[in-house]
Parts: sequence; structure tokens; C-alpha cells
Amino acid sequence: MRQPSFETPPLVALSYTESCNLDCRHCYGNCSRQPDSDELTGEEWLKVVDELIADGVIQFYIEGGEPLWRPDFLGVLAHAARSAMTLLRTHGTLIDRTMAERLKEAGVGRVLVDFMGASAETHEWFTRTPSSFAAACDAVHNLVTVGVPVDVLTILNRRTAAELPALMRLASALGAKRFGVLRFYPIGRARALWDELALSLAEMTEAIQSLDPPEGLRIMQSWHPNDRNCCWQSACISARGDSIGCAYLREFVNFGNVRHTRLVDTWRNDPLYRHLREGKVEAHCSQCTASEGTQGGCRAAAYAFHGRWEAPDPFCTSLNDGVDLRVLPQWLAEQGPGTVRAPGTGDGVLPRLRPARAGNLHSKFRRVARFRTVRRPQSE
Repeated sequence: MRQPSFETPPLVALSYTESCNLDCRHCYGNCSRQPDSDELTGEEWLKVVDELIADGVIQFYIEGGEPLWRPDFLGVLAHAARSAMTLLRTHGTLIDRTMAERLKEAGVGRVLVDFMGASAETHEWFTRTPSSFAAACDAVHNLVTVGVPVDVLTILNRRTAAELPALMRLASALGAKRFGVLRFYPIGRARALWDELALSLAEMTEAIQSLDPPEGLRIMQSWHPNDRNCCWQSACISARGDSIGCAYLREFVNFGNVRHTRLVDTWRNDPLYRHLREGKVEAHCSQCTASEGTQGGCRAAAYAFHGRWEAPDPFCTSLNDGVDLRVLPQWLAEQGPGTVRAPGTGDGVLPRLRPARAGNLHSKFRRVARFRTVRRPQSE
């Protein structure tokens, strides 16, 4: 199936900040309490939103870190919501009744609240923050009460799998209409917990297939037969303004920075980005039912486990080909959060999550074999 070709991504994820009031063990963004000085300012985000709207973007998916932890966020949210469908992902601890009303007034279209278990014990093992489970429950209740649609999200891993049915029932009881089960990705702090938390594909599949949702609750999941390559229709901007394709690609690519280059120009002109969007892969699953076709499935998962962009997604049962998802490739397992060196590259070359603060970042990139990399920044 030939995929549609968009001149502009219809959906753009905005990773608004890498600051957060929690300290999650598995944090994909390796977040800190305070925003880094090189994050986009509120004014810069407003400019980016205006550019994206002018270029034809119709939906924003805003995440962090915790977007609500930055005091300038609500103004940017309201500005974006005037022109596009706007979704907010949050851990919920900052959403009391007043904040729920402010989010509705700002025009948010849907809020997605993260849970890491159906109990305070499990949830707070991950967040390392007392009372964060009760706060997340209150957030869903407050949002539903004021009329904001809510999804409950969770990341499937060895600690959350047993509580999946109970969390699904809790989501329904709190008033959520959708329950999203997400993959556990080997990025950020999660890499250090991989041996402890990763499941086999068979275990993941069993957990998903065992769910029997109550009436009125929809299950969302990205395993077979719903696996897909979403790079062809969506884009992502990091907290520092980097065009990274998808939040799960944040440690593997950087297509340019929106302080210097419009996102749509990286979308159209970067050779690797175009390659990922074209879906030219070694194998794809004809049984996956995503309307646009799988085209090899998730590119972040494929690269993490195979080290090459054309590889199939090992999270799909039709494409796994014997990959044990409980074991990370050595080249990836040895690396800390935020800095991932591609296999086969020298010590002086690595993709980076935290780019230099000045200059045209796009011009600093080079290709090594099939990997998108950038030279290691010199210490200041």
C-alpha cells in the first residue's frame, strides 16, 4: 500500500519542557526539577506554533516533562487551541479543580493522564513521589467533572502488567473514555531498568489480549495488529527546539533546530527524515490494520534493537524474527540517558539529546553508514 505524502505533518508533538516536579525512575526525558536555560521560551513556542499553523498543522500533542510545571504553558496552550485540536499529556499532580477549569477555558481538546499502576504502591515506586497516585486520580476526576475528555495511559512493563486489568477498571470508574497501553522504550532512564522491567513479546501480547474493557471504554495499543510507522504523518519538536520526528527518537536523531529552520523545511528536505517517512523497510506486516499500513512499524523500536533504519519493528508478532525484547543490544545497553552513540561509529561521533546552544545545528550533522549522527560537543 502506497502511503500518502504530506507536504506538512498534520500532527506535531511539542515536548514543551524537560522539567518536572516528579522524579520518575523510568523517565524517558531524564528530566530535572528546573528547566534548562536552552529550552525554548514561551515566546519562542508561540512563534513556533504560529509557523506550524501557517504551514497547515491541524493538531498538537503537548507533553514534557510536565508542561504544567512551567508557568508560561497555559498561555501557549490557549494560543495553540484557538487554531488546532490540542491534546495535553500530564502526570496529573498539578490538576486540582481550579486548574481543570483553566485547562477547559484554554480550550484543551483532551487530556491524557499517566498512571504507572493501579495502586499507590506501584505508581509511587516509579514516581518516587508520595501522594502522586491520589493526585493523578483526582486529576482525572476533576477534568471529567468540568467536561474535559480524559484518557488514562500506562506503560506496559513487568511491574505494571499484573495490574493492567485493575487499572483499566479504575480508568473507567474515574470517567475516562479511553485506556492507552504504551510500549516500554529503551530511552532515557528506562535503559538502566531494562533487565528488571522489560517483558518478552509473548508476555506483552498475553497482557494485551487478556483485557476485557468495560462498556464505554476503548482500549488503545500499538502491538499487532495495530503496529504502524507514524513518521509519515507526524513530527515532534524537543524542549530545545530540535526537530526529532518522534519523542521516542529523541536520542537517535536531530533534523535541525526550529530556532534556525522551520520544522516543515526539516520535514521536506532532510534526507534521513524523508527516508523514514517513505517507509522503505526490509519487511512489513500485511496483517496490521492501521489504515495507512504498517510500513515496518515503529522506527524508534526498529533502530533501538537492530541498529539500522530499514529494519522491521520487533514489537510486532509478524516481524519479531526471534528478537528477545528483554535483552538490549550491547551497543545500546552500555549508554547512559541522553547520549546515544550509533553502533560502528567512533568515539568522536554520537547523536545527542542536548545540542549545542548556538549555531546552525543542522549543518553539524553528518552521516556514518546508515546512521544519523553529530560530533560530540567540546567541553566548555
